[in-house]
Amino acid sequence: MAIADMAKKNPYRPFTPDPEMMALCPDVTGNAINGLGEEEVRRPRMVYWAPDPDDIAFGDVQKWFYRNEPPDPVLMEHRGRRREILDAPLPDLAPVAVDRSPEDWTAALDAFIEAGDCERVGVTRLRPEWVFDHHETDFETVIMLGVQHAYEELKHVPETRGGIEVTRQYCRAAAVAKKVAGWLREQGWDADPVTGPMVGKILMIPPALEAGFGELGKHGSLINPEFGSAFRLGAVLTNAPFALTQKREFGIDDFCQSCRVCENACPPVAIGPDKQMVRGVERWYVDFDACIPFFAETSGCAICIAVCPWSRPGVGLNLAAKLARRAERQESS
Repeated sequence: MAIADMAKKNPYRPFTPDPEMMALCPDVTGNAINGLGEEEVRRPRMVYWAPDPDDIAFGDVQKWFYRNEPPDPVLMEHRGRRREILDAPLPDLAPVAVDRSPEDWTAALDAFIEAGDCERVGVTRLRPEWVFDHHETDFETVIMLGVQHAYEELKHVPETRGGIEVTRQYCRAAAVAKKVAGWLREQGWDADPVTGPMVGKILMIPPALEAGFGELGKHGSLINPEFGSAFRLGAVLTNAPFALTQKREFGIDDFCQSCRVCENACPPVAIGPDKQMVRGVERWYVDFDACIPFFAETSGCAICIAVCPWSRPGVGLNLAAKLARRAERQESS
């Protein structure tokens, strides 16, 4: 099927934003808040998903999102469960810190995968440019945690069935972040759990990239061979002496240069064909101001991660192997 034909059959185009929601948008653009076009590296500013919407320019849009969520009882149950997880207190900090080698600390994280709490773990050093400009922290290490979507449920986005799956995984991400932080505190090491979508403290994708979770895709989300883009992130900030995990690259960035699946699937045409400069880094970027109206109206969208070729079960590993063979041929020629 030709790419042009695929674009014509997008059932959500043309998309016209809801005038009521658009009237709530501030004078400043979300792209400006995000630092689109800026040549200098700086700390990020909160643009959406603020813990307190009144703290951000797009707070009224975020509130509109809440007011217009579908009144589905299963969806609301998961949202309530997530709130319970976030509100639950952490264990007291043990007075004596357990001594382990950095390698043993990192290896111990595998227990959370074995227990089914998450599907991927990684560790990297926290960089200042990942910390939101309204937040300060003395923690120097960030543990990244990945929870995989059930693709057969995710593929139904932006319908409520798919939204329930997204919320379910945000619950799991919150639960494992709290569990890992609690475990560290019981070991005598202070820890601060971080979970989406209302992170409020740090960016999640940059440390996940450095910790080996994959590469940034054209749709602005992570992609790896194991899960594609069908996973969510949690994190824990700490100073426990973990060994760092290695960054991984599979040729996904080059793949995204020529693939247009997410571009053609995006209802508001928010995904572009080229990288852009954002706070001093040239990278893939999704137009926030084009994306947010459809995102808000559909209680989350997520079409781009569901249609990503890497997200389909059994596809990513084969694609990665194919790209690796291609790279070997190019090196030997």
